[in-house]
Formats: sequence, structure tokens, C-alpha cells
Amino acid sequence: MRTFPLAIAICLATAASALAAPPVQTVDSEKGKVLAGANGMTLYTYRDDQKGVSTCYDACAKNWPPFMVEGDAQAEGAYSIVERKDGSKQWAKDGMPLYFWVKDKKMGDVTGDGVKGEWDVARP
Repeated sequence: MRTFPLAIAICLATAASALAAPPVQTVDSEKGKVLAGANGMTLYTYRDDQKGVSTCYDACAKNWPPFMVEGDAQAEGAYSIVERKDGSKQWAKDGMPLYFWVKDKKMGDVTGDGVKGEWDVARP
């Protein structure tokens, strides 16, 4: 009957990971260390946003896809969750919603930094 405790441990570990903080990492770029999603792509903040409020929708969101919350992930530490106007949920750091940039092609790209003087790389 040793398999039963092991099965319980696996279930608990799976449940804990489903409630984990956002899947972010720190990557090196030509501008130093930046935040990236689990996919390795750089994350950005938008200067027109306010803490806890995303203002990037429609054409903006096509070019700057929001860093969406998946499953039952929970906010932790500097990371919070912003509810978008359609009810979907987006990750934020220090209250500022996070986005990807469609023109970044590989890990460490920071081509969105400074676009129109409105976008900044997210820093760890």
C-alpha cells in the first residue's frame, strides 16, 4: 500500500503548482536583466495604464498581447491580477499590467522598449 501515499503526494504537488505565482523568469537582454514570461519573451508595461487598470484593448492588444492568467493561479508578492473589461485576468507587477510585444522574436529581444515613448521593459 505504498502507492497510496505517493499518489496523495503527487496530487498535492499538482494542486500547489496550479495555485502558483505567475510563470515569470528573468532573462538577459541588451538592456540588462528583464522580466519574461515562461515562454522567454520579454514583458512590458504601458505608461497609459494605471495601477490595477489596463487600458490596452483592441488594436493595442493585438500588438501588445496581455500576459494572461491561466487556470487558478494566485497573486503573490509583487505580482497581482488585474481584471480586464471582458472579465479575463491579466498579470501585473507592482500593480502595472504586463504585456508582450508582437515584434519580439526570441528570448531577450527588447524591441518594444520605448515604443512611442509609452512602453517600458518590465524589470525584476
